[in-house]
Amino acid sequence: MFLEVEHLSIRYPRTPSAAVDDVSLRLQPGELGALIGPSGSGKTSLLRAVAGLEPAQAGRIRLAGALLEGDGIRVAAEGRRIGMVFQDFALFPHLDVAANIGFGLRGMARSQREQVVTAMLELVGLSGSGGKFPHQLSGGQQQRIALARALAPQPRLLLLDEPFSSLDVELRERLAHDVRDILKRTGTTALMVTHDQMEAFAVADVVGVMRQGRLEQWDSPYALYHRPATRFAADFIGHGVLLQGTLMQTSAPASGRDGSEGEIEVQTAAGLLRGMPLHDQPLPANAQVDVLLRADDVMHDDASPFKARVVRKSFRGAEFLYTLALENGQQLLSLVPSHHDHAVGEWIGIRLDVTHLVTFPSMESSLAAALEAGTASAGVLTR
Repeated sequence: MFLEVEHLSIRYPRTPSAAVDDVSLRLQPGELGALIGPSGSGKTSLLRAVAGLEPAQAGRIRLAGALLEGDGIRVAAEGRRIGMVFQDFALFPHLDVAANIGFGLRGMARSQREQVVTAMLELVGLSGSGGKFPHQLSGGQQQRIALARALAPQPRLLLLDEPFSSLDVELRERLAHDVRDILKRTGTTALMVTHDQMEAFAVADVVGVMRQGRLEQWDSPYALYHRPATRFAADFIGHGVLLQGTLMQTSAPASGRDGSEGEIEVQTAAGLLRGMPLHDQPLPANAQVDVLLRADDVMHDDASPFKARVVRKSFRGAEFLYTLALENGQQLLSLVPSHHDHAVGEWIGIRLDVTHLVTFPSMESSLAAALEAGTASAGVLTR
């Protein structure tokens, strides 16, 4: 293991709740991680703690086996050999590109420093630009130079704080893929903070979803999308809805069909769903649940007996993202090829194509259970 964050907590004066609350995560050598979540969820505080810019009140940070923070030890930021790329590039406007990249190489012989600068410019695809000044470069080129400057001293770990947020959408997507390629070519271990989940998915091998200082899930992008561990992660990631349903009896194993034992059934307004549960199902039969349906789980099918009305449509070139309303008013999202151009208000046939069921106790039943538990606790306290 290369980066290890163990039970880290950070608190700020005059703030009642922790900015980072008992967070643990790990990165393997050469692995790229990303932290996403709403504003104020603790992403940047966690990144700054790893960099040594923010003290932690509890927990440990290890890098390549060495303890950087915890148990009375705190290595200063300049002693951690950690590089950082900021959202505003932070290039020196009075220095040319070569001087910006070589800024952290002052203890190196001039000829060697020039070799490193040349290699970094080639790495980020800007060979021959060493004599230019930052204002002569586009935003994307400036961010490449910022990356080259951070990589030049060969940091043990690279941290990126909202590195593409000041760029336009098309450039951000292209640069995100380029940055991933560069980091993979150099074998750099990196941790990035971003508000954009598509950005995180494009760059990272593993992504963490944060909420109110807690790490809800630390997993691959695929698992976060298809196998969210919590209701918040399910709702925060991707296009999808939590559709109300009723948990039926576990189905009996089908004859001659491997792996069918343990399947569950959920009855919904859009039909019966049957599949393997991704979470433990401690709920009894007939319990009310919310089942996760991604936009790509809802198929357009004119032959289906289940109909939904087009409430909104968003044209995306190759496809439409439809917001659909069932007869009982519940809404779904569906990605449909763009040659299926349906009008708002039109009823279309839909079919659910789900094999693994991600279910959570319904909000109503969860609230009722909480109220019941609260009443019971109050009864104990007043005796």
